[in-house]
Amino acid sequence: MSSDIAGRFAPGGTVAEANHPYSDDDDSLNEAEVNGNWTPQEKALHEARLKAKAKRRLRKSSSRNSTSESFSESGEVAGGDPHSPKGKVNTNDRKSRTGKGRGLPKKGGAGGKGVWGAAGMVYEDEEPDIHDPNYDESYQGDTVYETVVPEIDEKELEKMVNPIVQEYFEHGDTKEVQMLLKELNLGQHKYEFSSLAVSLSLEGKASHRELTSRLLSDLSGKMLSQSEMGRAFDKMLKELPDLILDTPDAPQMLGQFIARAIADHVLPMSFLDCYKGKVDCEHARVALDRAAVLLSMKREMVRLDNVWGVGGGLRPVKHLIKEMNLLLKEYLISGDVSEAEHCLRDLEVPHFHHELVYEAVVMVLESKGDTATSMMMKLLQSFWKTGLITVDQMNRGFQRVYDELPEISLDVPHAHSIMETFVDLCYQESVITKQLRDACPSRGRKRFVSEGDGGMIKT
Repeated sequence: MSSDIAGRFAPGGTVAEANHPYSDDDDSLNEAEVNGNWTPQEKALHEARLKAKAKRRLRKSSSRNSTSESFSESGEVAGGDPHSPKGKVNTNDRKSRTGKGRGLPKKGGAGGKGVWGAAGMVYEDEEPDIHDPNYDESYQGDTVYETVVPEIDEKELEKMVNPIVQEYFEHGDTKEVQMLLKELNLGQHKYEFSSLAVSLSLEGKASHRELTSRLLSDLSGKMLSQSEMGRAFDKMLKELPDLILDTPDAPQMLGQFIARAIADHVLPMSFLDCYKGKVDCEHARVALDRAAVLLSMKREMVRLDNVWGVGGGLRPVKHLIKEMNLLLKEYLISGDVSEAEHCLRDLEVPHFHHELVYEAVVMVLESKGDTATSMMMKLLQSFWKTGLITVDQMNRGFQRVYDELPEISLDVPHAHSIMETFVDLCYQESVITKQLRDACPSRGRKRFVSEGDGGMIKT
């Protein structure tokens, strides 16, 4: 055994046997097998060589099959460039260059960077998946953008509504108020607009309360329902103890608002019945009783239009003249300048104050004694200093007296002299201007010399 192994690896052996101990030539092993003199080590080595040989045969057969399939019918390599050297494969080809596979393009030619699919492939429309992380609703179909106005907070409501109501008191256009309210998202606080408008009018003039009643009538049914109006007045009845601090007559005024609202069908007819025997606040009972009395007095009338009186600019001229005459007569009796000023402001006719000046000057001309002169001068001086009567109205009033002085002289012979005295006094007290004083007409005295002169007028 040792001689065989030594002979096999001896220097005189073949180069294949020395370099490849696991070559295909196994004559020596076959000879040892025939002689039947194998050792266990040789037997294990022989089995290992057989397994290695089987693996090599399997690898060669698979390589041979792939190479044969990669050739075309003309004998050229599939995917190769005809102008390139033989055996060189185009590096831009998408076919496999590893020698494996069938030599066809990957994914049928539909794969690779920048490829939208195989030639002739038609994609069907796919419905977008809402649950897709990349889903964007703005890119789906026709997108309509709508301006969303956030709902106004209760704290911001008063800041937004007050300017609207104050401007309405100036122009009196209910349609403009409706347009401005539509731009605001009042939400669940919509009813509070009515209560805020009424609260502001309580602190204002009678004309403001009349405008507020008209506004509530126009908003009813369009922007505010009867239930929302009722909710607003219910809130005001509860807030009466606080409203009285600023407006002592708030209960009576709120009762008039309720009566007017019921007559205008802003509130339901059963509004007062809901509070019978259920009101503990004394001020609320006064307001409800006031409304009940007005409704019982005006049962046959459809509307309580005059519950706030007639607005200044809407009153007849004769009525205004009568009111101003009464104002001046009461002043001559009482001498209360502040009361006269208050009454003049309540008339709300600043464009008609020239009538007061005219009537005051005429009373001075028709009066006896200096008492009326001094009192009227004091009254006009107070109105001038407070700005209640403007310079234009003052000048216009005096100018009217100047124009009618000839007619007044028929009833008051000394009208010119009284007028000159009163005008000088007013100028000294800075009630009128120098230009207006100089415009006062004066009648020259005609003196006759004697009968012997033939009745000639002395020049």
